[in-house]
Amino acid sequence: MSWERYGGLRAAIAQLAAQIMYGEGVKQYFTAKRLAAKRLLGSSTARTVRYRPRDLPSNGEIKAALLELVEEIEGDTRTRRLFAMRIAALEAMKELEPFFPRLIGSVATGHARSGSDVDIHVFANDPEDVVEHVKRLGWTHEVQHVNIMKHGRVMEFVHVLVPDIFPIELTVYAPRELRIRPRSSTDGKPIVRLKTSVLRRLIDREHPEAWARYLETDEVPSFEELCDGDDEREPESGQPRLGEDATGVLGFGDE
Repeated sequence: MSWERYGGLRAAIAQLAAQIMYGEGVKQYFTAKRLAAKRLLGSSTARTVRYRPRDLPSNGEIKAALLELVEEIEGDTRTRRLFAMRIAALEAMKELEPFFPRLIGSVATGHARSGSDVDIHVFANDPEDVVEHVKRLGWTHEVQHVNIMKHGRVMEFVHVLVPDIFPIELTVYAPRELRIRPRSSTDGKPIVRLKTSVLRRLIDREHPEAWARYLETDEVPSFEELCDGDDEREPESGQPRLGEDATGVLGFGDE
């Protein structure tokens, strides 16, 4: 396969990794990068080839390729979905005020796409307090305990998953963490983390017409409207994507 048309192997891996993240729901840049390299080089070759650092794209390069892909596929629907997701976040955060909620991730930065979650940090001395609060709200939810290596040691975090049209994921931190902004795995900078009042101003600034309509009518784009927008943006047939053969099957080599 010729990679020159995509700017070389590094750019080809970035573009295929973006497609894997978008089309297959892979959330980790590292995982998408590995899958992309394996598919482009072939499973037999991948066992013997040693990747040079310059051949593997950074997380930032994959993110840029993913944003371009989202814009190409979703178009105007992405803006309407982003507004609806921010409203969902705002309404959830109002209910979570006792736990100092902070919106993070793609909904905060504006990079949300189809399949994105609404990610919110909450802060409590005892994670069970958050779980009990969610129960009292009547929200359908699932509690997960996740172990993550942080500061050289394994730490357990409690996640509360709330399934909805836009799934909401709450991550519980100790109150002392409220003053510490984690750094992004993409660019190493402190992550965007918005409190309720800041999110409200952001919506007013970036979605003025939709926000005014929401304040007047309580209406946001319906799920059906967003799905209709996705259908209108179906990619044209006849041109296989990077890593896709003429049969329409994505990928090279075995999983």
